[in-house]
Amino acid sequence: MIRFLLARLLSLILSLLAASIIIFAVIEIVPGDPAAFMLGLNASEETVAALRDELGLTRNPVIRYADWTTGMLTGDFGMSYTYRVPVSELVSDRLLVSLPLAIYALVLSTIIALPVGALAAMRRGTVTDIGIMGTTQLGIAIPNFWFAMLLVFVFAIGLRMFSAGGFPGWDAGVLAGLKALTLPAVALALPQGSILARVTRSALLETLGQDYIRTARAKGLSERQTVFRHAFRNALIPVMTILGLQFAFLLAGAVIIENVFFLPGLGRLIFQGITQRDLVVVESVVMLLVFAVVTVNFLVDVAYAAIDPRLRIRS
Repeated sequence: MIRFLLARLLSLILSLLAASIIIFAVIEIVPGDPAAFMLGLNASEETVAALRDELGLTRNPVIRYADWTTGMLTGDFGMSYTYRVPVSELVSDRLLVSLPLAIYALVLSTIIALPVGALAAMRRGTVTDIGIMGTTQLGIAIPNFWFAMLLVFVFAIGLRMFSAGGFPGWDAGVLAGLKALTLPAVALALPQGSILARVTRSALLETLGQDYIRTARAKGLSERQTVFRHAFRNALIPVMTILGLQFAFLLAGAVIIENVFFLPGLGRLIFQGITQRDLVVVESVVMLLVFAVVTVNFLVDVAYAAIDPRLRIRS
């Protein structure tokens, strides 16, 4: 197990190193001058040059990359060009919105999708199965931003049960914060839950065809006992893969939903950083999201080994 963890940890470190080089290089070649953007079209060349020097844009790219990576290791992400505050403060404020939103959406999709997928597998070929698969196909096909606007129209404008957007902050109370995140979380959970339900059904159907499942049925176990005692754990490998990918997507890919509901999250911060040519903010936040994705994949690999020791032995 220790050798397995060390191998996965080395892979994590190499992935982060490669990602940091690619992100820095891509940001460097993106057209546009942050200093010229900040000063406007009427600024003189001398003023722009002075601001470029103040922002450190005239230094050697290799030195700036080294300063950026070493700073991230100590929690120093640099200073935002636009807001003139440390990027770490911007990230910490936005993370208090994006992380709970991602967890909330993932919990909603999981608690609905796993039982629904298991039910579809147990009732394979019946009207229940066909109805569930049709509903999940519809959930995948509907764009989440359109579904978000529909939720606003029904529950915010029509029924007035939730606000149409904005975030009051956690100082207003946990219930107020969760209430503000409910509609965005539901909008994000719809396609993710539909995908997870279909994967759960497919994984269970494959497992239910194994010899040990037929043995369990021959011993007199009910269908429910057979599924949840013997089949479900062995079907968790592909399900956990999807869960890991979905959490990373929910954390990094909620840009549209955050803009629909005016949520001050990481996705909206990246969007604002790109439009304002705030390179330090963009590269730091993207690197943080890459770190989250790689770390989640690492934890999923560890969970694989805990669930199925055969994978650990092969590695």
